[in-house]
Amino acid sequence: MAGVTGLGGVFYIVKDPAATRQWYKEFLDLDGEYGPMLNWSEDKSERPFSLISHYVEDSGYLKPSEARFMINLRVDDLDAYVKQLKDKGLEILGQIDEGYGKFAWILDCDGIKLEFWQQVEAPES
Repeated sequence: MAGVTGLGGVFYIVKDPAATRQWYKEFLDLDGEYGPMLNWSEDKSERPFSLISHYVEDSGYLKPSEARFMINLRVDDLDAYVKQLKDKGLEILGQIDEGYGKFAWILDCDGIKLEFWQQVEAPES
């Protein structure tokens, strides 16, 4: 039976796509022919996965962004990655270790909240 195999991309409107692509290249080292591209085959975590998660409107989880979505990006070493972001002059909105994973947040050049996630444990199913 045919089925979904993974997340294919995130698509949204910005004022200046070229400037946004340049920001992702400069600050996150993400680039590609059609925009920032991620090659999941390079992830060496045990059972890596992507998640689509839903929140009620007043949860506050996406703040301080005004957007109704957030982009979560996997990283292999959150502490080292946060240091790299700080060295590039980016403000870290917060950082937490939840046991099953480590998280940190920034806003991109368009005010979109980005969540960086280091998967620490494999999912149960």
